[in-house]
Amino acid sequence: MGLFDRLFGKKEEPKIEEVVKEALENLDLSEDIETTLTEAEEVPQEDAEVESSEEALLQEEEIQGTVEESLDSEPVVEVSQEEVEEFPNSQEVSEEENTELLETVEENSSEVLEAERPQVEETVQEKYDRSLKKTRTGFGARLNAFFANFRSVDEEFFEELEELLIMSDVGVQVASNLTEELRYEAKLENAKKPDALRRVIIEKLVELYEKDGNYDESIHFQDGLTVMLFVGVNGVGKTTSIGKLAHRYKQAGKKVMLVAADTFRAGAVAQLAEWGRRVDVPVVTGPEKADPASVVFDGMERAVAEGIDILMIDTAGRLQNKDNLMAELEKIGRIIKRVVPEAPHETFLALDASTGQNALVQAKEFSKITPLTGIVLTKIDGTARGGVVLAIREELNIPVKLIGFGEKIDDIGEFNSENFMKGLLEGLI
Repeated sequence: MGLFDRLFGKKEEPKIEEVVKEALENLDLSEDIETTLTEAEEVPQEDAEVESSEEALLQEEEIQGTVEESLDSEPVVEVSQEEVEEFPNSQEVSEEENTELLETVEENSSEVLEAERPQVEETVQEKYDRSLKKTRTGFGARLNAFFANFRSVDEEFFEELEELLIMSDVGVQVASNLTEELRYEAKLENAKKPDALRRVIIEKLVELYEKDGNYDESIHFQDGLTVMLFVGVNGVGKTTSIGKLAHRYKQAGKKVMLVAADTFRAGAVAQLAEWGRRVDVPVVTGPEKADPASVVFDGMERAVAEGIDILMIDTAGRLQNKDNLMAELEKIGRIIKRVVPEAPHETFLALDASTGQNALVQAKEFSKITPLTGIVLTKIDGTARGGVVLAIREELNIPVKLIGFGEKIDDIGEFNSENFMKGLLEGLI
């Protein structure tokens, strides 16, 4: 069964036996309703009204008697004028005290409520649905508006569709390929109405990601030390992703260590060190403007000596100085292999999903600089450009392996194409 069928089910016509059975069930249901209505009509309406009015009068008499008893039982307190004069500002003081008291009560009650409120943990699919809401609603709104504007399938229909797909950040190549396939599909099925192609469009998007069914989305963890090298331009959430992953892996019982190899940017070293303090994992740093490869070498030796399970290395992201960056990454790679010949086991490129096609350009440039095994897609919850995942898959064939769902410390996880496509396309067909 293909990915589309697993996500949305096959489009099958109901069998004649099922149609007959459903009709018989509906017939029995209608007969029960008629019987119930007949029994209800046997109760005289006037008797029901009398009973309800008598009950209302009895309730009013009980309430009135209770109020009179409470008024008679309350003691009357007399206050002399002299006692009032002893506290001339008593009204003002009481108002201030009342305000403070109310604020204290509100704070305490909110804390109690927060403590009592059960912390419901999101499922993985709920995180995908939440993070892809903007992308899904944006693409869905454009697709619905598109179908509303066309009454027939002609050349203008396909040109507009290609433009819509490009605007949805699925990439020029994806949009072009999909439009050509739809032209062929429309001729094959003799489709005259746009709605006949709605399901086909979604199906083709899923097939484009599925390709040969080989996603290679799993992370290649080793029995001993697993070395992960992270690359990407500044500001895409690379260091934050490393910190969140350190928390995730430590919670899973792994021994984690971080290496701050972006030595020429003091802010990057300080940020990673803060993440290490926050999640309680060691961070290997060097002197300011030290050779990044030397810091990596120290980190590799410490990781081997201390029996670390996962070592994550943060690197510089100066893509504008591509030649120097390429030389730096090549040197880091040689140093890593000197200690562990088969490492790094993963080289992740961090991409900001909100940059759309710029993320695709960055992926192309970094793939020229260093071999990439996977992508960390960040900030997808704050953008409507999640379709860039399809463009990366089609044009570069680099698998997305990690995805950031939001700002919380546990808002990161391993990428799952089925969860992603379901979150992206749910409700569009």
